[in-house]
Amino acid sequence: MSVTMVYDLETIPDITFGRKLLRLENATDTEVAEALTLRRAAQTQGTSTFLPHHFHQIVAISVVVATPEWVKVWSLGDAVATEAEIIERFFEGIQRYTPNLVSWNGSGFDLPVLHYRSLLHGVSAARYWEMGDRDQGFKWNNYVSRYHQRHLDLMDVLASYQSRAYASLDEISLLLGFPGKLDMAGGQVFDKYQAGKLTDIRDYCETDVLNTYLIYLRFQHIRGHLSDTELAWETERVKQFLIQANKEHFSRFLEAWQSHE
Repeated sequence: MSVTMVYDLETIPDITFGRKLLRLENATDTEVAEALTLRRAAQTQGTSTFLPHHFHQIVAISVVVATPEWVKVWSLGDAVATEAEIIERFFEGIQRYTPNLVSWNGSGFDLPVLHYRSLLHGVSAARYWEMGDRDQGFKWNNYVSRYHQRHLDLMDVLASYQSRAYASLDEISLLLGFPGKLDMAGGQVFDKYQAGKLTDIRDYCETDVLNTYLIYLRFQHIRGHLSDTELAWETERVKQFLIQANKEHFSRFLEAWQSHE
């Protein structure tokens, strides 16, 4: 069975690591986060406050999974799942289905973060890391090597691997008539997390993977993997899922999508 899995992460600063690194044992979480931001600004001479990959803690992973029979969208684990459990769920899906992975900037951000956090928690992911040692079919097509197809980073491919041509998920979504980001942006995730609004974060992450999947369908169309009829059918499957799921954030996504068409 051919399985496609589009994924996206939401992260916050790793406060535990930051507190240890900066020796801020008595500081609040907010104070540690601010100290990490100031440290990063000093390192980059004020050009960026975005933390390096190994300073990120994963708080949500959302996926769109599409098979010939169905398409679904959800966030891995429940609202009380630990980071390790969420990561385990992600790699268990790869182990079980060997899906084609699709992302927006997954090579540049999501996968390196997953690698570092897997090291931290000791999460085994044999299928993901397979490069032909045990399965020859992975020698020339695996998840890890840059130009292989088991993982497709849409941002990277559409930009021809040129950083000057990179575009944001939100802007390309809007360009193509999709909703883009609705009520949140990545910079708000830490504040939402501190406020205990993990459900809002998970909902936001799910709309991000929906945008990515819709762009992916367009990409499959222009590369000749979907006909006009097949693209329309796949698009309609997504709309039907959103209707049948009967969730507020999916309804708002669908309403925004229809208003852009």
